[in-house]
This record gives sequence, C-alpha cells and structure tokens, in this order.
Amino acid sequence: MKQLLCGLEHCHSRGILHRDIKGSNLLVNNDGVLKIGDFGLASFYKPDQDQPLTSRVVTLWYRAPELLLGSTEYGPAIDLWSVGCILAELFVCKPIMPGRTEVSFLINTASAYSVPLISTDFHIQNIILQGRANAQDL
Repeated sequence: MKQLLCGLEHCHSRGILHRDIKGSNLLVNNDGVLKIGDFGLASFYKPDQDQPLTSRVVTLWYRAPELLLGSTEYGPAIDLWSVGCILAELFVCKPIMPGRTEVSFLINTASAYSVPLISTDFHIQNIILQGRANAQDL
C-alpha cells in the first residue's frame, strides 16, 4: 500500500491523474516491487484549470461518488478513493462495492456510509434522464 501511495504522490505532484486505479493495473514483481500500469485514461491536471474533465473514467467498482454524479471538476481525490477501495478489498478479500450500473453502485456506496438515499434521489434521477442507467436499476 505504501508503494502505491508513493507512486500516486509521484504522479500527482507532477500534475498527472491516473484515473483508473484498480487491482489489475497494479503490477508486482518477484521482489515485491509495485508498479502502476495502464495510463490509458491518465490526464494532466492543474488545480486551477477551467477545462472540464470527463466523468466517464475509472472502472465502476473503484469510481468515486462525485464521478458517479457526473462531476467534471475533480482532482487527485478520485485516485485516492480507488486506493481506499483496494485497501478495503485487501481486508475483506472481496470487492467491497460491486455493482452492474452506476445507479446500483451509487446506492451501494450510500448504504455503506449510511447516507440517506433521499439526498441522492435528485442526482439518481438526473443519471437516469441522461441515459446512463435504467429506472429498473433502482
């Protein structure tokens, strides 16, 4: 975990967001040295940038709630959310919030943190209206 956080700090301090941190993108050699791989969704990042980023990044199970809600302004926190998901998986030996759709993942995330779904209903309806989910996924 320390190697992963140090690697991300290296990227973030140089203005790079990985945007797809997940177990299959972490490579470990026989000596236990971790390398972060697959920078295909990576993007340069500046805290004061005014160009919006896409919210359609990061594998669903590791996607931060702000991305599920369609945010186009984000930073290193989205990579750190993914790291937190990986850490939890290491403790429980299984994915902590699997889901087939953005809506089901959002509901799983809200219930895991005891967030009332009423506060997210508006955003869920917007996701459905944008065609990113079906009403039956609720």
